[in-house]
Amino acid sequence: MKGKEDACLRSRFQRGLDKTVVKYVASIPFDRRLYRQDIAGSIAHAKMLARQGILTAQDAELIVSGLASIHEEIKEGTFDFKSEFEDIHMNIEARLFDKIGDVAGKLHTARSRNDQVALDLRLFLKEIIVETVDKLSGLQQALVEVAESNKDVVMPGYTHLQQAQPVLFAHHLLAYFEMFQRDVERFQDCLKRVDVLPLGSGALAGVTYTIDRDFVAQELGFSKVSANSLDAVSDRDFVIEYQAAAAMVALHLSRLAEEIILWSSKEFGFIELDDSYATTSSIMPQKKNPDVAELARAKTGRIYGNLIGILTVMKGLPLAYNRDLQEDKEGLFDTVDALLSSLDVLAGLIKTMKVNKSRMQDSMAGSYLLATDLADYLAKKGLPFRQAHGIVGKLVQYAVSKVKELNELTLDEYHEFSPLFEDDVYRITVQSSIAARDVTGGTASKQVGKALARARKIGVKDAE
Repeated sequence: MKGKEDACLRSRFQRGLDKTVVKYVASIPFDRRLYRQDIAGSIAHAKMLARQGILTAQDAELIVSGLASIHEEIKEGTFDFKSEFEDIHMNIEARLFDKIGDVAGKLHTARSRNDQVALDLRLFLKEIIVETVDKLSGLQQALVEVAESNKDVVMPGYTHLQQAQPVLFAHHLLAYFEMFQRDVERFQDCLKRVDVLPLGSGALAGVTYTIDRDFVAQELGFSKVSANSLDAVSDRDFVIEYQAAAAMVALHLSRLAEEIILWSSKEFGFIELDDSYATTSSIMPQKKNPDVAELARAKTGRIYGNLIGILTVMKGLPLAYNRDLQEDKEGLFDTVDALLSSLDVLAGLIKTMKVNKSRMQDSMAGSYLLATDLADYLAKKGLPFRQAHGIVGKLVQYAVSKVKELNELTLDEYHEFSPLFEDDVYRITVQSSIAARDVTGGTASKQVGKALARARKIGVKDAE
């Protein structure tokens, strides 16, 4: 095939490619990953050509059989990838020539590598989106399981990384469930735009044969065919959209990872990581390091970088195809690998971590988390909230100066700040604070119970 390739594809030129150029333009080191998609697309194309009478049934059967054999060779690791054939498409075609002879040359009838590579990427991303959603659902399920097991655990809620108000630990975990659910929906929406067949667009203007694009779409599981050939071969916004959705997931994973890192520190002590998800130091044997969470946090930078990379590649390209588009794959593959592995490992970390209920409870001492409840108490007695806020601020300042908790102040001390305080002020506790926030989306046990039920329902739906 090598001689035929040179004679056919380079008939315009008097000399072959310089060896440095051959290496520079080759994409086979990374696009070999698309072999399944490339072969599936070629088989569907061959069947369509025979169905339309463009190929004989005998030629199509020979091509399909040869492609199936090549698929097994690659799957079993016996296929010899060669950089001189540049990409996965030419490597497969060269091997097909070896197997079935000149009939292999008929496979490229009515298509171009331009619409072929666009097809391979779309087939790849259709599979990856389904896998990404599945792994997101797995992480969500891990969060729900831990939330269910600790639904009565109270922790300090934070703003500005300062203790603010008490919340249920389950409520905190379910905040991440909601973030990841929006991520799921973003990928599901992205799938609608990935699910478009580009094959049949040719190099840029369509093809001159009477092909049946709808048949190919049905064979390959696409819901629609592309409406414009120029757009179909030069478009990579579906790759950008996946990368953007992945970047958002990475953002959410990084926030969760940061909290895991903080919570597992001695200063917080809210959780303890399972030994199977922690590492130690090469010099300090006492260390139990949250390396898994740290790496998940760091991989966010790579995923962001890959998004910026493909955006930059695309930003100045005139229609239609340009070789710049070869740079659409390495970053995508890196993002896919980084994202899927992070989702897997963090799900395992979450499921196995130990929650330290007593440490969370003890951490709230001396933090005056019930100050807002005191202000609400006064406001409910008719005092404008801003005045109530000011009074409680002074009350907290006084309690700090006396080294007292709010519930350790006497009623006389309360009265120094407002006559509206009565004995019922002592009914304000962490538990009453939690229960009082019984609004949709609030941290009250009743609302968290509803949120857990909703999360379980979403999990069942996504699994179907």
